[in-house]
Amino acid sequence: MNLEVIMTNARKAERGRKDAGFTLIEIMLVVVIIGILAAVAIPNLAGKVGKAQSNAAKSSIRAIEGAIDMYEVDNGRLPDSLNNLMTKGSEPNWSGPYLRKAEALKDPWGMDYQYTKTGETTYTVVSAGPDKSFGTADDVK
Repeated sequence: MNLEVIMTNARKAERGRKDAGFTLIEIMLVVVIIGILAAVAIPNLAGKVGKAQSNAAKSSIRAIEGAIDMYEVDNGRLPDSLNNLMTKGSEPNWSGPYLRKAEALKDPWGMDYQYTKTGETTYTVVSAGPDKSFGTADDVK
């Protein structure tokens, strides 16, 4: 009888060990599923990052334009450069700084915004965009 009980316990222990882990096929199946999900998700996320950077550049350009407009109201003319928004020069009515941080003058790709006066009261502010070259199709205005 003792031998029969020992054999039964041995069979139960063997069954428990077989069911305790994952098979190689199960692990490979999980890895393949994760790979498929990553292949679908990564390109979608990559496009979102570029769009977010472009939106951030547009927002920064609007803030810089607002600072330029405030400078013009205070001083009666457009600034000679974007640095005039941060530091006082010879302007008697300067009440800046018109931008809080110097980092505001850099786009999301680390380049300086391009400021160009196009007339007495008109100007443009442009970001070079992801390719970091001005005058190309990806410039942000």
